[in-house]
Amino acid sequence: MGSRISRRQALRLGGGALAGVAVAGAVGESAVAAGEWVRLPVITANIGRKNLGARDAAIQAVRNGDATRPFVGWQEISEGDTGEPAMIAQHFGPAYNNVFLHDPSSFRVPISVPAPWTVVNSNSVFVHGVVPGESPPRWINEVAVQHGSNPALKFVLINTHYMHDAYNGTQNPNLRQYWDLQKKTHRERVMNYHDRGTAVIWTADTNNPNYDQATGQPNEGKVFGSGIDRIDWLPGDGTVQLELLNSKIIPLNVDSHDAHEAIFRIRLA
Repeated sequence: MGSRISRRQALRLGGGALAGVAVAGAVGESAVAAGEWVRLPVITANIGRKNLGARDAAIQAVRNGDATRPFVGWQEISEGDTGEPAMIAQHFGPAYNNVFLHDPSSFRVPISVPAPWTVVNSNSVFVHGVVPGESPPRWINEVAVQHGSNPALKFVLINTHYMHDAYNGTQNPNLRQYWDLQKKTHRERVMNYHDRGTAVIWTADTNNPNYDQATGQPNEGKVFGSGIDRIDWLPGDGTVQLELLNSKIIPLNVDSHDAHEAIFRIRLA
């Protein structure tokens, strides 16, 4: 299941120098020259809690989501059960840097970064603590990445998971202060990089079927316009260009969540 847009309709985003998450390295001779497109699959995947025996196959399905190794923003990793870090390590292998997977605080929302992309910096932002009987602590994880053969080709990927039952499920108004705080913090983090000219892609389980955008900016692109599992992006200064080519759903068969994938291509302007 997917949606395709024409090149003329494709939305573009760019990115410039990072501030707060620094990128090192000078531009020299490289395999990726200005103007050469690089395929860039990005997946958001809430692995689910119901059919735990299906998790291994689900993680493998995410890894096989595209012939080009995909970036993955995960949700609900090690949330009340065990084994998922080992499954991710097994199926994703040494070509991946699974950032935050063993972080003592923000491990529930790790990010898998594939070679030839390299992580030049990472950051975890605390949103709120445990809400008894309702929610574990919530974090926003961020990675600044650059292409291994051309450090000028770079962007930031942000991943997070909003709390349940504020704007879906039981629709508990007492929980909305926490969800709203996460939305505010999410916006601030995306705008932090956008305002400095950096391209941002974000992945999330928003737990709000009516979720619009993280920032409210007119040029924030939405890969999926419905459901709670989302991928959006926001332009930088045009140094880096990105086009959305296609999107698809990857069945996971663990609970009601399926993985959602965006197929981008990215290049230096």
